[in-house]
Amino acid sequence: MLPNRCLKATAIYNLPVAAAVDNYIPLEIASKFRSQAWRVWGVGLGIASLWVFFILAAPIAKADGLVSVSSPIYSFFSFLCHQLDGRSFHVEGEKFAVCSRCFGVYFGIVIAFLAYPFWRRIENIDPLPKFWLFAACLPAAVDWSLTIFGIWENTYLSRVVTGGLLGLACGTYIVPSIVEITRNFSLRRGTFARRAA
Repeated sequence: MLPNRCLKATAIYNLPVAAAVDNYIPLEIASKFRSQAWRVWGVGLGIASLWVFFILAAPIAKADGLVSVSSPIYSFFSFLCHQLDGRSFHVEGEKFAVCSRCFGVYFGIVIAFLAYPFWRRIENIDPLPKFWLFAACLPAAVDWSLTIFGIWENTYLSRVVTGGLLGLACGTYIVPSIVEITRNFSLRRGTFARRAA
């Protein structure tokens, strides 16, 4: 039997008592979830930042004559992007490793990772409404479609902004996903079940 204060708390949140008991996570495990979530977030931010670093490193390396460094980077990103010169930003006269829209997407993901802890708890894996992810695709789709159908020619600004919006949305969905995947993997291995000696 739960104490009266627990029954009142569950009534406030409109939860049945059985559901409150079933959803209970011991503080020790919750603390481990939180620590793991911060580590996963840090690794994800590091990978996303490194990705953007390589996009910028390619033109700088090429401009400095380090073709042996820039060529593999350009080659790798050529599988992900058309790399058209007229649609890419340039550094020292050399194009980025991806076009302006792709750069906006990847930069947006980095910004989303940085901003995420300021508006949502890192360990929160509750799914976000998918509507916003689809809504973030619309500006890029409209910008691209208008150009394809010859209605207007998109610009560097329109491409990077629409790509950035998509990247922000993607990053916001990536964080809880990688936290949940890592948590599920740890739970299957029994990592959180072991008590420190």
